[in-house]
Amino acid sequence: MSTVKVIHIITKLELGGAQQNTLFTVSHLNAEKFQTFLIAGKGGELFEKAQTLKNVFVAPDLIRQIRLIRDIKALVQLTGIIKKIKQLTPKSAPLIVHTHSSKAGILGRWAAKFSGVPIIIHSIHGFGFNDYQHFLVRNFFILLEKITARITTTFIAVSRANIEQGERLGIISRTNTRLIRSGIDIAGFQASDQTESSVKASLGIPVGAPVVSMIACLKPQKAPLDFIRACQQIRNQIPDAHFLLVGDGILRSAAQKEVAQRSMQECFHFLGWRTDIPAIMQATTVLALTSLWEGLPKVLPQAMAAGIPIVATKVDGSPEAVKDGFNGFLVNPGDIQGIAEKVTFLLQNPRHALEMGKKGNQNVGEFDIHHMVKAQEELYDELSMNSGGT
Repeated sequence: MSTVKVIHIITKLELGGAQQNTLFTVSHLNAEKFQTFLIAGKGGELFEKAQTLKNVFVAPDLIRQIRLIRDIKALVQLTGIIKKIKQLTPKSAPLIVHTHSSKAGILGRWAAKFSGVPIIIHSIHGFGFNDYQHFLVRNFFILLEKITARITTTFIAVSRANIEQGERLGIISRTNTRLIRSGIDIAGFQASDQTESSVKASLGIPVGAPVVSMIACLKPQKAPLDFIRACQQIRNQIPDAHFLLVGDGILRSAAQKEVAQRSMQECFHFLGWRTDIPAIMQATTVLALTSLWEGLPKVLPQAMAAGIPIVATKVDGSPEAVKDGFNGFLVNPGDIQGIAEKVTFLLQNPRHALEMGKKGNQNVGEFDIHHMVKAQEELYDELSMNSGGT
């Protein structure tokens, strides 16, 4: 069989799990079997890194916000790029378009359809709709997903919860959906080249101080203000505790204002986007995550690999990584007091926290990033064998 052409499409190359895994896949697929291409919108923390890869194309009007005119332009741009790739490569080679994220998932799949692509895959890293939207907006997005599902060959989901939700809403079926976990570099988190003391020193944190970290984009989905409010309650019980908020986004100024209003500037650290997450984990005593909805956030298996106990909200795929009472605790979204109580318990009971961290480390194997790539390769092979090529 000829080399399989695989075109990955993603909206914006932010420093998020879907983006990182897409770049890893594009750069690590077996080059003897797959010729890879990447189409993305302009900008994002990973955009410069993507430019170092081969076969990267930019669709300037592919943006996260809904803008009808720009969305139409993006659809035209994506269609043109896909057709260009088809012309540049042997016609006999099987062709796959693999989309990621909600906006690129809709526009990219229709561009693939208009370009005559026989195999269209979409990865569900969490849906673009949620229970916190106006019901008309939510139902509109669900309708878009249902319509676009009709032209989709196969779905990949990172969590069983998303499969169940998609099936319940009539978007996907189990027969055309494959569970492939969002992968992480397990070895990199199990053996960081930095020590706890060196990381704390670089952040101005006393060596003996417990550290509670949250690593997330600062947007409504992650509810960073809930984390800050929980941190104040934790601080009342553990006066020497320090707190790290790693990430950036539209709620950064609101989060900084919240910290100032609670007079927590001396113990609260805004680190922005960081690429040294294994080092951050070295300095972390407990990882917290206050999300309102999720796919399955890769920061959870990252903490597991690092042997860090977790306190997270019980949303979507998170319980598939965090087993309540086993390697961490789960509370309902919005339960600020619950987050604070569980984190405080772990800080006051270090042996219990250590044991939870060990259990997480021992059960992180299914999230290996190399397994993720291999599973995708197997899916590409399977679909290509059943396809008549381009």
